Amino acid sequence: MLLIGAAMTSPDLTARARFRVWRRHRPLVGGLLVALGGIEMFFSGQLDIGQLHIQLGIEGLQATVIPLVLVLLGILLISMPAHRIFYGVIALAVAVYSLVGVNLGGFLLGMLLSAVGGIIAVSWAPPRARSQDDPAPTAEEAESAITGAER
Repeated sequence: MLLIGAAMTSPDLTARARFRVWRRHRPLVGGLLVALGGIEMFFSGQLDIGQLHIQLGIEGLQATVIPLVLVLLGILLISMPAHRIFYGVIALAVAVYSLVGVNLGGFLLGMLLSAVGGIIAVSWAPPRARSQDDPAPTAEEAESAITGAER
């Protein structure tokens, strides 16, 4: 964890390299997919197609609450990666329940996005920490490890 802090505050690294370090230490793709699925479900629950207004659930409450819960879970997945398994499992359960509560899970697209995002978040693992025997990397070594290029 100290390597992350040192790499993030190093003046030698560009903003893009600092973002890569930040991104690799959290399930960003999983959280974004869960939040995107929630947004899609929210807009599919508010559809008004001509004379047909699609609204399911208890007076439409589920069509509002379930997508908001999924967006919140996506934000929590990104901001607190230590709890990724708990939030990912909850996102999976809510996504599956959305098949019943929100227009077939946002016409299946929102449910699939949220379920895949939850699976990615649960299966994501943080990078392994360096052992005590390894010397601390210099700024050039940290940047080359981030970019994948040898100097």
